[in-house]
Amino acid sequence: MCSCKTFPSLTLIIAVTVITLLATAFFFDRKQEAINQNSSKSIYDFTVLDIDGNPVKMSKFKGNVLLIVNVASRCGYTPQYEGLQAIYEKYKEKGFYVLGFPANNFGNQEPGTNEEIKEFCTTRYRVTFPMFAKISVKGQDQHPLYKFLTDRETNPEFGGEITWNFNKFLIDRNGKIVARFSSKDKPESQLVIETIEKYLNER
Repeated sequence: MCSCKTFPSLTLIIAVTVITLLATAFFFDRKQEAINQNSSKSIYDFTVLDIDGNPVKMSKFKGNVLLIVNVASRCGYTPQYEGLQAIYEKYKEKGFYVLGFPANNFGNQEPGTNEEIKEFCTTRYRVTFPMFAKISVKGQDQHPLYKFLTDRETNPEFGGEITWNFNKFLIDRNGKIVARFSSKDKPESQLVIETIEKYLNER
């Protein structure tokens, strides 16, 4: 009697090997993509668009204290533009910037175009601090900058989903997120002012 064993064909072996290699490569690429998306170690790693559509490297603001705010034109907190402009004017000579990021994530309260937002801010509140192109600050289309700000891995102390318009993140001169203020915290409030001054005085 024949004692020969039955072996898979060479074609089948090759096919299984190729499929395995492709699957391994696919999952590696996906993992690497996820790593790359979260590889930013500093606020300065990002490039954003200003409200006129020009790319701006966040490293431009290195060495300054920053207050990053998601803003909206039709919100109950919209009058905070006045306070934001006031503290910008008060502290800009000391190396302080307010950075405004319009977002339409809450109640359709920022429906306008970048041109309309710019017109509103400059005519209604005389805004001169840097304003940026409208972005999404939460959800599937969240901007990478706001993913960095809100992710518990990249910002364990102050991370967490944006709750409404006019959430505020304070960044020190070294690019570290050092404080977060809610929408209810007015820019000119004692809490915000004292925290800004604390980090302006640090070198």
